[in-house]
Amino acid sequence: MDFSAGLTLFLLVTVLLLLVFSHIAADMILMAAMGVLIVSKVLTPTEALAGFSNPGVITIAAFYVIAAGLKETGAVRWIGQLLLGSPESEKRALSRVILPSALLSAFMNNTAVVAMFIPAVQDWARRIRIPVSKLLLPLSYAAILGGTCTLIGTSTNLVVDGLLQAKTGVALGMFDLAWVGVPVLLIAGGLIVVLAPLVLPDRKGVVEQLESAREYVVELLVSPGGPIVGKTVAQAGLRQLTYGYLVDIKRRGQLLTAVSPDVELEANDVLVFIGAPESAHELRGVRGLVPPHGDLGKLDIAVQERCLVEAVVGPEFFGLDQTIRESRFRSRFRAAILSVCRQGHRLDGKIGDIRLQMGDTLLMEASDDFVSQYRSRRDFLLVSALNESTPPDFDKAPVAIGTLLLMVLASAAGLVSILEASIIAAGMMLASRCVSVSRARRNVDLSVLIVIASSFALGAAMVKTGNARLIAEGLLFSDAITPWQALILMYLITVLVTELITNNAAAVLMFPVAMSLAEQLGVSYMPFVIAIMFAASASFITPLGYQTNLMVYGPGGYRFTDYARLGIPLSITAGVVSLILIPLIWPF
Repeated sequence: MDFSAGLTLFLLVTVLLLLVFSHIAADMILMAAMGVLIVSKVLTPTEALAGFSNPGVITIAAFYVIAAGLKETGAVRWIGQLLLGSPESEKRALSRVILPSALLSAFMNNTAVVAMFIPAVQDWARRIRIPVSKLLLPLSYAAILGGTCTLIGTSTNLVVDGLLQAKTGVALGMFDLAWVGVPVLLIAGGLIVVLAPLVLPDRKGVVEQLESAREYVVELLVSPGGPIVGKTVAQAGLRQLTYGYLVDIKRRGQLLTAVSPDVELEANDVLVFIGAPESAHELRGVRGLVPPHGDLGKLDIAVQERCLVEAVVGPEFFGLDQTIRESRFRSRFRAAILSVCRQGHRLDGKIGDIRLQMGDTLLMEASDDFVSQYRSRRDFLLVSALNESTPPDFDKAPVAIGTLLLMVLASAAGLVSILEASIIAAGMMLASRCVSVSRARRNVDLSVLIVIASSFALGAAMVKTGNARLIAEGLLFSDAITPWQALILMYLITVLVTELITNNAAAVLMFPVAMSLAEQLGVSYMPFVIAIMFAASASFITPLGYQTNLMVYGPGGYRFTDYARLGIPLSITAGVVSLILIPLIWPF
């Protein structure tokens, strides 16, 4: 093994370890690896930067704009409301969640679908009186399964298709994957309907926990010299609150419980209220009460411009494993955290002393533009106002849906390539004002595009240095191994890698190994390429492998083990069906 091969293998192992165990942003890790490959002369700049001009990457960028148009016009919400309806049982409710989410995910980015469906399913679950924890994880799984049915259903498919075109000149059609994807969706979807009511917990999400008016705690200080000093609790108007009630008073190091309405309030008393989230707003209107730690008072935002916001901490949040006070959260985001929920439970203790972790769901008071500002950022996976008032432009929903249908039909008929169809559709979304240029720009996730394009450099280095061939030879540990056994091995390794790192990076890194494996076996490369597409998307066992799994973590009140209960049988089922059908559709 020469220097270039050794360096490339070292870089690959280092990148994998950093992606799994560090909190460094994935795009920074892969960009740094690409830089090392260029500086060390393993790759020329043209070879290293080829990913940024790959048709798959450009197609994904166009699809962010298309998804933004569907979201801004309310097309996704309209379709969801049309199909959700009023089911009579839990299994029928699951079917109604799986059908629209899988259908929409087949034709648009599944992350956008799940982001749009989460608040709709939360409201719907409350209305039909089914625990939201029974519905949100199936929503994520259905979106993943639906994305495997078409070439445009998930960015992973587009990335692998781009690699295939660059390597062989072969391009997949819009519905080529449906021969495997649709049976996998139907069988795995049926399994979800049967198993989810049995194995998923009956647990409330963070919003429901905070709204069940005995769990949300608000502490306020009686301001010295304020108008309520010397008044009784009743005289201060604190006994007939709409959204909460006074439970304790902290006074000079002592705790007064079972507070009587005749107790006189003293300066610097800390009053402890329990109630719904709206109690924070209600109590803010009582003159003489101020936040004890000053965070809300220090927000440089007019009261009428504030709103309650729910956000899920993402893997690239800058303050992971720091306390809220250490992270300087308030000054950085101009938002005050009211409560933190982790694995379905509200965390007690001083807010400033809580160490934030990935998947934590925050209830904050922030400016009314916080949602639009951070919805498309990587700090948070999901950002939504609890009472969002900006209505979608439903009048343009038919235009957005029509644009999507025209794109699909034109591409499926072979009139234009998927790249050309997506660029035209994105242009139509902008020209028809389904989405503004500024909102379209905010919805293009540059960090995802950088991760994918930078991963291409590692894949190219693996091929150029011969490492892909060496790994493939290592997989062929016996001369008696059959192509079908090699396919199973390739699928399992890809599933393992995608559970640990991002699905797109897993696909890019495994693609050259699959091509080398097929070459050494002397068989067609297509079964191995298709297996990578399905295996890289088959991330059901942990919340880390796929972004939509992490998005429902807090809102569904889930714990890490909840994913394995449903995810393991689902992953096995999807794998068995895929591995049976792939060689039948694409023979060796």
